Amino acid sequence: MDKITKYRQYVEKIIEEYSQYKPKYGDIEVQIILDRERDHYQLLNVGWDGNERIRGCVFQIDLKNEKIWIQHDGTEIGIANELVELGVPKEDIVLAYYKPNRRKYTDFAVQ
Repeated sequence: MDKITKYRQYVEKIIEEYSQYKPKYGDIEVQIILDRERDHYQLLNVGWDGNERIRGCVFQIDLKNEKIWIQHDGTEIGIANELVELGVPKEDIVLAYYKPNRRKYTDFAVQ
């Protein structure tokens, strides 16, 4: 199995796991967004809590240049840490939510 196929499987596994956690408040739908053709992946919470509209991205991940780009991570554990536990090398994970000049201070890829 090639690297990108394996990374797609890892990302989809993580999305599936997190999609099982529905917020305890309000009428919130957990939405999985998978664009396998363009390698864009998101997990969203959408709905209402009383009179307040809820819409938020839990996390957003892209696969590009044979690396996993974490665009947004709203989890406590950290998607990067979960990917490392699955066997993804840190040099194949980009924490894209950091400015490019700050990424060199992380243990992960710059780009």
